[in-house]
Amino acid sequence: MSLFSLEGRTAIITGSSRGIGRAIAEQFAAQGGNVVISSRKGPVCEEVADAINEKGQGKAIPIPASISDKEALEALVAKTREAFGKIDICVCNAASNPYYGPIGGISDEQFRKILDNNILSNHWLMQMCLPDMIEQKKGSLIVVSSIGGLRGSPTIGAYNVSKAADFQLARNYAVEYGQHNVRTNCIAPGLIRTDFAKALWDNPAAEKAYNSSHPMRRIGLPDELAGAAVFLASDAGSYVNGQMIVVDGGSTI
Repeated sequence: MSLFSLEGRTAIITGSSRGIGRAIAEQFAAQGGNVVISSRKGPVCEEVADAINEKGQGKAIPIPASISDKEALEALVAKTREAFGKIDICVCNAASNPYYGPIGGISDEQFRKILDNNILSNHWLMQMCLPDMIEQKKGSLIVVSSIGGLRGSPTIGAYNVSKAADFQLARNYAVEYGQHNVRTNCIAPGLIRTDFAKALWDNPAAEKAYNSSHPMRRIGLPDELAGAAVFLASDAGSYVNGQMIVVDGGSTI
């Protein structure tokens, strides 16, 4: 069996109805995994699950849930167990960023929303998935963070604060639960062509300027993040714990 096989394993992926989350779900299924497609809107979750199932590889089911609602996340985990029996992989991909501009101008409500959705909700979901992983002495927790957590910004500063906190959340989980053979890691994407990041790239002049100084001269694509997730979720990454894997085409260098 391939080191990258996910056959017989079940993964919850939040924010998986589009963008990076969908790409991860598709590649997990391609490796034989069972995947739970989850975002706020049920119909789009169903569409993605149907598209994955049509390929006849891993099985996909839709379970909509808002990451800001703890009870909804509890229901997501319970329904996943009803469908597949156990949870082997948890990918905290969904996030929010309701504010663009200097951090000095952000409202308390906006700042709290960013911190709650990008940090606290990850903690909630990982705590809910952990019992299965501890019991079977095997599991992978993955947080999709951002290279924004490595730098300051005049436009997405609060978001970057939350993403830096995700790095430390993963490190702490790695220390606390590594003894159970549960690994916790982060993926830190650079600028990726998704709807979530559209405000940062949906301008021809801005994109041209970005590309001109980028080592690979282009913005990344969602599928280019999925390989790192498969690596961390599978036996190929069985001794990788508490790490941050940067996938940015070299922009941080």
